[in-house]
Amino acid sequence: MSSAVKNRFSGIVQPLPLPPGENETSLRTWLEGLSLDRAPEAELTNYLNEDFRRFVYTLGMVPERTGRLLEIGANPYFTTVLLKRFRQYDVHCSNYFGVDGGGGRQTVVHVPSGEEFPIDYLNNNVDVEDIPFPGPFDVILFCEVIEHLVSDPLNALRRIKERLTPGGTLILTTPNVNRLENIVKMVAGANIYDPISGYGVYGRHNREYNKHELFLMLDHLGFDLETMFSSDVHENLSDNYYPTERLAEHILSTPNRVHDLGQYIFLRARNNRPAKSGKPRWLYRSYPESELCD
Repeated sequence: MSSAVKNRFSGIVQPLPLPPGENETSLRTWLEGLSLDRAPEAELTNYLNEDFRRFVYTLGMVPERTGRLLEIGANPYFTTVLLKRFRQYDVHCSNYFGVDGGGGRQTVVHVPSGEEFPIDYLNNNVDVEDIPFPGPFDVILFCEVIEHLVSDPLNALRRIKERLTPGGTLILTTPNVNRLENIVKMVAGANIYDPISGYGVYGRHNREYNKHELFLMLDHLGFDLETMFSSDVHENLSDNYYPTERLAEHILSTPNRVHDLGQYIFLRARNNRPAKSGKPRWLYRSYPESELCD
């Protein structure tokens, strides 16, 4: 994206909430020193380069308290290690890579210092299975998972709610279907959907959401939003599809769109109220009428 367009869409990248004593270079360099057993080094490097800012935004939303914390979809553990380094929680992790039941241990090593972070995890498909940890948790991270679900995303959030303390904190991050890149792709006639994945049905994004949809889902389940924003986290490729400057005036004159164009959505919500029953019609169809609600 050209510098002129970046200036027009200045709110598309939010400031990084860096931990005290860190700057972007020092924190990135420290994370570059991490190694995960059984993980290809090039894959870790590419993942960090693409999503460094996402990890930092996520850490910044985690309250500086103590208690029990569950991270759903933790591998490859960049966020996990940041939590262990900069927060004081008792951290538990789950993953799902097509293996049902059981779990294991993986070790993240900071190679320059030799510091080790052993991480125990359980296998769990939150799309169709109950969470296998005894509750309650004070904080649950549900980051880059909801877009992969295929069966019943609202019910997955109900399972999370069941494991949260009253007033407990949910932190959710997910790609923003309303991101600027998608708008420009559609104008150019390009497809915005995720490619078919060699990792199976859960390897692709099966449904992406916008900020309003996430608000509706969480409100239905008795969560109150504390904060929600969108931000780019890596290079914006909008201009590769269509000259974004030609669309800028129309997009920015649309009410509320200036704050809803980033690549990812980040939110923190509190488990404050009982959940409503039923499946909202805006999200579900072809279910028995008795299961649907307005």
